[in-house]
Amino acid sequence: MAETVLETHGLTMRFGGVVASDHVDFRLEARELRCLIGPNGAGKSTFFKCISGLLTPTSGHVFMRGEEVTGWMPHQIASLGVGIKTQTPNVMDQLDVFENIWLAARRFHDVAEANRKAEDVIDRLALGPIARTNLGELAHGERQRVELGLVTVGDPWLVLLDEPAAGMSAQDVERMTDIIHELTRTAAVVIVEHDMQFIRSIAQKVTVFHQGAVLMEDHVDAVMSDPTVRNVYLGKKA
Repeated sequence: MAETVLETHGLTMRFGGVVASDHVDFRLEARELRCLIGPNGAGKSTFFKCISGLLTPTSGHVFMRGEEVTGWMPHQIASLGVGIKTQTPNVMDQLDVFENIWLAARRFHDVAEANRKAEDVIDRLALGPIARTNLGELAHGERQRVELGLVTVGDPWLVLLDEPAAGMSAQDVERMTDIIHELTRTAAVVIVEHDMQFIRSIAQKVTVFHQGAVLMEDHVDAVMSDPTVRNVYLGKKA
């Protein structure tokens, strides 16, 4: 059996009288790619924040590689070897691309190895032409790739990505697709995403959220053809 790297039991998050995440049971295996989808307010982003440490769930449990991490802060979860990319950029605009990625690598490696890791990530993400450009001068798609570089330079075994394709050009999305497929060679990946074309290009198994709970979990083709999902949550043209 494949190793379970992420699991939740009865994960629940309440904001006053609103149940944003409702007793969610979830399981992810090593090197699995899972996309979380659903309409606005469905609970997928709340679930993502609970597993990444941005929110402490009201009740329920989160396990990573069998260790309970419920209520841990993002930096504590990251210290386990988990790469987290949220919608809020975690970059330093006054530093260039290489410096940003090198500093991220330095958290895990000595100086020489950090240099090697940074150069390797810049090469894999095709960031060479802008390696000495300050982050504040980059286009949105370029910044997204740099942020992904910050996540991957530590060689994570689990990667959590919140809308990695948001605001990207078609060319950037295509490049992001290739990068994510490469990631799954060594890491499990969870992606929250609205772009259904992007989902189709990368997904295998998809988890659909509705009203805080899991509505359906299946192969992307089955999900896309399901009448309830198609007509109510994704739209008839999805």
